[in-house]
Amino acid sequence: MPTDAQKERARAGPRSELHGRPLQDGPRQITEPFGRRNRDYLRFLHAWFTRPVQMGAVAPSSFALAEIATAEIGPDCAPVLELGPGTGVFTRALIRRGVAEDSLVLAEFDTGFAQLLETRFPRARVLCTDAARLPPDVASVGAVISALPLSSMPLRQVYAILTAAFHRLPARGAFYQVTYRRNCPVPRRLLDRLGLKATRIGGTLRNIPPASVYRITRRGRTITARRPNLPMAGQGPA
Repeated sequence: MPTDAQKERARAGPRSELHGRPLQDGPRQITEPFGRRNRDYLRFLHAWFTRPVQMGAVAPSSFALAEIATAEIGPDCAPVLELGPGTGVFTRALIRRGVAEDSLVLAEFDTGFAQLLETRFPRARVLCTDAARLPPDVASVGAVISALPLSSMPLRQVYAILTAAFHRLPARGAFYQVTYRRNCPVPRRLLDRLGLKATRIGGTLRNIPPASVYRITRRGRTITARRPNLPMAGQGPA
């Protein structure tokens, strides 16, 4: 028989691994005949209307964009860290490319999406957390893929996200960033300060909105943890 504590945990629902706060239910369930893809669109629309700046997109990423974003990532890159996985479009693409589900770390700030990811990818590690505040035991990863809306974030936050990621990447590791802008969402001056370079590896019109993918790598010197003298908001294209 379950104990009173077990019954209470069951009523509270799944919890974030990092913060221990209950994962809230996402948007109300849509009837099954619509299919998973349509339900995901409605989830995204609901989240976008609620938090447009945090979301960055009005719809889940397309299959075409996922193929471009994961093209250079394979089993030899494991473990792989995904920032802002949303409904798991890139996560499924990584698994199709041979990355084992249990070698995926999915960092999702939205509690509704985090709960969805736990259901869809039960062997992956799902963290309901800020991408700049990863837990210490996520110490080393082979690649990072990000769908975070960096272009709408304050520069200090972008700096913190990139620093946290590159401290966990090997010397030749890459940070793959999806963007809906024409240019790299990380400003040139921030790339220069961190000793990074950005290369556009592809893009597609078969996405809402059309998107590009940038590979961000080291230029050859170590990322420092020194806090930059950067404005709190606003940034220009690289």
